[in-house]
Amino acid sequence: MASKSIEQIVMLPFMAHGHLIPFLALARQIHQATGFKISIASTPLNIQYLSSTFNSSSDEPENDHIHLLELPFCNTDNGLPENSENLSLDSIGKLFSASLGLRKPFHSLVSDIAAKQGHPPLCIISDVFLGWATEVASSLGTVNVTFSTGGAYGTLAYSSLWLNLPQRGRSDSDEFHLPGFPDSCRFHVNQLHHFLRNADGTDSWSKFFQSQISLSMQSFGWLCNTAEEFEPAGLEWLRNFLKLPVWAIGPLLPPMVLNNDDSSLSVAASGISTRRAGKKLEISIEKCMEWLESHSPASVLYISFGSQNSISPSQMMELAIGLEESAKPFVWVIRPPVGFEPRSEFRAEYLPEGFEERMEKRKQGLLVRNWAPQLEILSHKSTGAFLSHCGWNSVLESLSQAVPIIGWPLAAEQAYNSKMLVEEMGVSVELTRGVQSSIDSKEVKRVIELVMDRKGKGGDMRSKAMVIKEQLRASVRDEGEDKGSSVKALDDLIKTLQSKWQMINSIS
Repeated sequence: MASKSIEQIVMLPFMAHGHLIPFLALARQIHQATGFKISIASTPLNIQYLSSTFNSSSDEPENDHIHLLELPFCNTDNGLPENSENLSLDSIGKLFSASLGLRKPFHSLVSDIAAKQGHPPLCIISDVFLGWATEVASSLGTVNVTFSTGGAYGTLAYSSLWLNLPQRGRSDSDEFHLPGFPDSCRFHVNQLHHFLRNADGTDSWSKFFQSQISLSMQSFGWLCNTAEEFEPAGLEWLRNFLKLPVWAIGPLLPPMVLNNDDSSLSVAASGISTRRAGKKLEISIEKCMEWLESHSPASVLYISFGSQNSISPSQMMELAIGLEESAKPFVWVIRPPVGFEPRSEFRAEYLPEGFEERMEKRKQGLLVRNWAPQLEILSHKSTGAFLSHCGWNSVLESLSQAVPIIGWPLAAEQAYNSKMLVEEMGVSVELTRGVQSSIDSKEVKRVIELVMDRKGKGGDMRSKAMVIKEQLRASVRDEGEDKGSSVKALDDLIKTLQSKWQMINSIS
């Protein structure tokens, strides 16, 4: 890697756990590779969350070099509920608007850092949703690098959709071409979240995303949480669309998950889950592992819709009936359905009468309230498939363990991730989309049986997932002269930034 010196990089993630986690992983990766000091700036509660990830890990020698810096933020001033500084479905619009107010305090913070060390930081790495950081960097004599915590395909789709809003009035069966993608690639209106479907360029959503993405496209370059081998086409299309350098530095996952052949043991033993910090465990990891150990290899379906999402009451009922009829063992991370208070206690009436008791008695199903140790479950030999919302972190975690996916995208760029997994990679089957769709228990049963089958399509999906697992592991290999593509990309990023810094200094 680049020669070691005490440089400083300032990071600015968006306020959502799905963004904070990759930013922290990237900070660790850069520090371990370079020795640079990394400062991560965010709102107080999100800094508290990040701090808890340090406290939950036993081996954090880099804590002295990764600094967490608070940006002043008042929930009530921004129309948000008290103690709400993180992305949630009921406050998402207000949070996007509130993020614009972080510009002034962030400018002051970086200015203070520059004054203390006698020169600006080497660069600012900011979230794609915080494009104004590009102007802050320029005003302070440094450069901004935009970090997309998603994959190349999903990042391109999401960016192009907001910058090229489709015509309104299409029926749900209509297809359209999206700039940046080949002519043969077609998107459907029913893949658009209702915020996008209703956008016309004058609404608050359009104004926010169009301005922030456009500003991010003025960055020095972009980082993407993916690997060259994993998304060669998506990266090529994204680079052509942005007309900027794009460094593929992913997957940003714990090293043990990617480097150990028996990761089901190493992950559980090390307590390395990226999602545990700040979470109240409803089930012990030991109990979860014990339950998985009681089932045969690749026989268990893991079900989770991410940390913020749920499905409708009717969908939950049909999913439960289909699961029971499939007779396949499952671990289901469950929370109240849409329309009910998400933080309230889960009630038996949300499920078919006696469902949980029957599943427990038969040892068919393990229902976990709110949160489960996802990495540990996916890395266990008994896990055979993942019914997922197709959030990017979940996609990477699943495929890094060669676990095929049953897609049920719900929001953000998840539908485009799902489309790629089905059409480009062949490692997923999409069950349905969103919370408005109607699903039938018979279709649930059919898809589960299809994907869990060790022969036919299920076997083919598993074989393709195994290839991707090896690609992801190869991308982060760092053994002497044997360096993976993502290791080389990070090396090139640092060298390019240092060269740019020298050029700026020579001019000034």
